[in-house]
Amino acid sequence: MDSRQQEQHPPATGDDESYISAPSESTENVAEPSTSTAVAPSLGPVGLGPDDDARSEYSIGADSGLGDEDGAESTASITSSILAYEYENGRRYHAYRSGSYPLPNDEKEQDRMDMQHHIYLMILGGEIYRAPISSKCDRVLDIGTGTGIWAIDFADEHPDSQVIATDLSVIQPQWVPPNLSFQVDDCEADWSYSQPFDFIHIRSMSGSISDWPRTLQQSFQNTVSGGWIELVDFEVWASTDDNSLPENSSYHEYQVRLDEAARRFGKIMNISPQFNSMVNAAGFQDVHEDIYKVPLTPWPADPKQKLLGQYMHLQMTESIEAFCLALFSRVLGWDNNRIQVLLAGVRADLRNKNMHMYSKVHVVYGRKP
Repeated sequence: MDSRQQEQHPPATGDDESYISAPSESTENVAEPSTSTAVAPSLGPVGLGPDDDARSEYSIGADSGLGDEDGAESTASITSSILAYEYENGRRYHAYRSGSYPLPNDEKEQDRMDMQHHIYLMILGGEIYRAPISSKCDRVLDIGTGTGIWAIDFADEHPDSQVIATDLSVIQPQWVPPNLSFQVDDCEADWSYSQPFDFIHIRSMSGSISDWPRTLQQSFQNTVSGGWIELVDFEVWASTDDNSLPENSSYHEYQVRLDEAARRFGKIMNISPQFNSMVNAAGFQDVHEDIYKVPLTPWPADPKQKLLGQYMHLQMTESIEAFCLALFSRVLGWDNNRIQVLLAGVRADLRNKNMHMYSKVHVVYGRKP
């Protein structure tokens, strides 16, 4: 049995700084990257896996709204939108439930998602989850799977688990472990899975969900008694301990404008600080939170933190455009030239090692009684 399934894990600690623990069950840490490298999963043949909810290679989720009276024409229309894309400001976006997700889904964004997965591995010491799930974890749901890299890793590590991974975009690989199936689905629509799950995983969905309490309530209703939920995400806000990020800097303007645009869009971007309270409010018990402090650039003196900062600098350089293009143009009404001028200033700030910027990763997990 994997040791992660037997006990809760102590948070990683850093070498160069210490921080006061958050109240009660929450703990805050300096993220210490792992020196281990992820092993590529062994991939099986194309297939759905044994899920009775799956209905095609990339199946439409149960919330698609299609009734018998809609017929083949509506089904073809839905299928067409799933496989289609929209283009804006030089980036590619999903067409299914068009406009509901503000980030692109092109190759550039997929590379960023995969890099972020590696960063999470560094932060969590090579682990892909922290919840003390049971060794017998029959059904697992990964919401907002993106490229599917987390679901693939989990399915490969847990060959006896049946893993369902959902997203609005069909950007996942075709060759996957046989116990994994991808579904095109909107987690904010009504859920109608035939069976509950032992583990529900939600990661990097900041700015993607408008009604978090409802999504978590549906998660609670679709979790078995004794099952777990885990939420993981960065704070979408840069902080410093020495006031080295001026309020007149491009980066500060960027994050203020991003927060404003996301709120006007109806989806809070910096949602991860609320994970703990929301998971508790949904009815989960034994809720635990780990908070990891992560440098956004390689400014720390500690070698491990500097290495993590180097990866984060690459990640941030790719993230800033992906997060803001649609929101700034659609919501704030900015043209692309104005956006790119601000982004040039943000990139300059990210190269300035005198700005000791960091974010925090919140890992929150809870058990259904």
